[in-house]
Amino acid sequence: MKTAVIAGSTGLVGKQLMYKLLECKDYQKIIALVRTPLQIKHPKLVQLTVDYDKLDQYKDQMQGDDYFCCLGTTMKKAGSKVAFYKVDYTYAFEFAKIASENVASKFLLISAIGADSSSSVYYSKVKGELEEAIKKLKIPEIHIFQPSILVGNRLEFRFGEIIGIGVAKAISPLLISGLRKYKPMDVTKLAQAMLNVALQKETMTLKTWSYNEIMSII
Repeated sequence: MKTAVIAGSTGLVGKQLMYKLLECKDYQKIIALVRTPLQIKHPKLVQLTVDYDKLDQYKDQMQGDDYFCCLGTTMKKAGSKVAFYKVDYTYAFEFAKIASENVASKFLLISAIGADSSSSVYYSKVKGELEEAIKKLKIPEIHIFQPSILVGNRLEFRFGEIIGIGVAKAISPLLISGLRKYKPMDVTKLAQAMLNVALQKETMTLKTWSYNEIMSII
């Protein structure tokens, strides 16, 4: 029986993943890092209210086997490059560092297609820098998921994103062969893939999962 630690449990993927973890018989405890308490009660759920700017203070309360990082924002929501970097790099890396110090078995990260530290696109550059930093940590298994556009029910209305998802769905049938990695990804499928990977008995030191690999594990 394992303990899972999840950061970003209120997000689009994180919420789906948390519910799946709570239903999974292989986990006896789910530690969810939250800024404010969630309106959910479950005997396996431990809500740990944290200040992400002081995450190291909660290290001893974050002991677990598998760590899931679903943290992420958008440039528009963050409001600036500095604020975006704090969430998508600093908070995520601090979470990964604590996982390493707590002798995690697995670390599973949601990144993005096109993540590249040398990219001229700031979003992709930050994602790439985060991936490189996490790969250097001493964690037996690191799994990086690189979905394209995520499709799911968001709490907030994002007109531009809705248009983008609509276009992506329309051209999805045309995305074949090497272009399949750009297909939109349903958040429930991504959450299921992350859970399935965490439950795998086969040891993979480092694995990056793009669209084809994600769909193959569901």
